[in-house]
Amino acid sequence: MFNTSGVARLTKFYTPIHQSAPSVVQKIFSLVHTRPPSLCNFLDAPELEAFLGNKDEAHGGRWQVVYRNYATLFFVFVVDGAESELGILDLIQVFVESLDRAFHNVCELDLVFHFDEVHHILSEIIQGGLVLETNVEEIDVSVQQARQARKDSFASANPLSLGMGNGLGSRGNLKFPLEWLTGKLTAGVSLGPR
Repeated sequence: MFNTSGVARLTKFYTPIHQSAPSVVQKIFSLVHTRPPSLCNFLDAPELEAFLGNKDEAHGGRWQVVYRNYATLFFVFVVDGAESELGILDLIQVFVESLDRAFHNVCELDLVFHFDEVHHILSEIIQGGLVLETNVEEIDVSVQQARQARKDSFASANPLSLGMGNGLGSRGNLKFPLEWLTGKLTAGVSLGPR
């Protein structure tokens, strides 16, 4: 995934690459960026053989670039010829819908500041180059459960951060740091008439 300037926002490779990841991304960007919007969203890319290696005829024989452009982002999958182009376009749609549910109207800054969650969402859909899940509802449930587990873990490890004494949601006698400091500063200070 990269923006319209060619800056990578997410890269994930499931096969070995023969050159550096930034050079592969720049080559893919040069192929996709110059295409007019009126053309279809997939193309054969023999130019990528130098970056990704040759494909033998038994496994599709050629590399294909399948992409969608949403606002300022290109979502790109490079697949072998055995994959269905329309199936990959549908997979991109599932990924974008999952991101949109997780971030409520996703934008490029969400991808920058929450890259760990973006990687998690992608790993719920694809593992080791194989598609695991395409049901957006199931992906969203899994992402929400992971988000809640992360919050619970953070709260139990850092009780002062959320004002939770035991990590179970009750504050008990534990105060927020500012409440504690305010109590110390105002102790003994009378605001009423003498």
